[in-house]
Amino acid sequence: MTTRIEIDHRRTARHPEKVRRPDNPIQRKPAWIRVKAPTHPIYVETRNLLREKKLVTVCEEAACPNIGECWSQRHATMMIMGDTCTRACAFCNVATGVPGPLDAGEPQRVAEAVAVMGLKHVVITSVDRDDLDDGGAGHFAAVIRAIRDAAPGTTIEILTPDFLRKGDGAIATVVEAKPDVFNHNLETVPRLYPAIRPGARYFVSLRLLARVKEMDPSIFTKSGLMVGLGETREELIQVMDDLRAAEVDFITLGQYLQPTVKHAAIDRFVTPDEFADYAALARGKGFLMVASSPLTRSSYHADADFAALRAAREARLAAGD
Repeated sequence: MTTRIEIDHRRTARHPEKVRRPDNPIQRKPAWIRVKAPTHPIYVETRNLLREKKLVTVCEEAACPNIGECWSQRHATMMIMGDTCTRACAFCNVATGVPGPLDAGEPQRVAEAVAVMGLKHVVITSVDRDDLDDGGAGHFAAVIRAIRDAAPGTTIEILTPDFLRKGDGAIATVVEAKPDVFNHNLETVPRLYPAIRPGARYFVSLRLLARVKEMDPSIFTKSGLMVGLGETREELIQVMDDLRAAEVDFITLGQYLQPTVKHAAIDRFVTPDEFADYAALARGKGFLMVASSPLTRSSYHADADFAALRAAREARLAAGD
């Protein structure tokens, strides 16, 4: 009985806004989604380095299924500005609440970890920080500059919040720091926003991506979607069209996996063949890069994908498109 009480207490503390929601039973995963528990020694090295530098990763906070594979290759997605989000998205496992103050030493610690790990490409994401005047844009810029100084050969991909109600100045602050890839996930189709992403606005997110490309066309833009939440094929096609109208270069599509019984229920498991169909549709619409599979996540294979993305742009330019 004691163990049950402790588990419920931790869940309540992590997601206080979800406590009163009805339970959604977690469905058994199909064979194509199951992954092995991490055992590789480099996984342990990566975990220990992150602990030593007091860094948070979205790999752990969002319960990513690919953590074993990625950390065993010394790939980790740093999550800056704390481990507590000001939003309460129905799909997300990151803790919700009142965040603490920004850590001025974090940019340097992130940069040191990137240098020690010898990363060719790094992904930096964050919690939503609606409590900050700039939504954390200045902190993102500071992290980018610190990595440039400590690891000048590393390419940098950022996955930002939407900077809702923060104005173009917040976007410009991050763009002026010159990340190589600016990613912001739409997450789902517009119809599902009130239930799945209630603190966000679809067209605000879409405009963010468009503004980045307008401010600096040399920066690659990227966005991701979860499927299996109840969206239709036609709705996904419309989102692809919206992203191409915003000149987004790279789209990712992956299966939504329900973190706990208090999170949004899975509508269905999308098959690998359907993911292949979505990939073909996206390529036909002109995206430079497409990643579409059940286990695809925003930063999954990000280093190899960035190399392919850059090669795709060079090939298109050489062809005169």
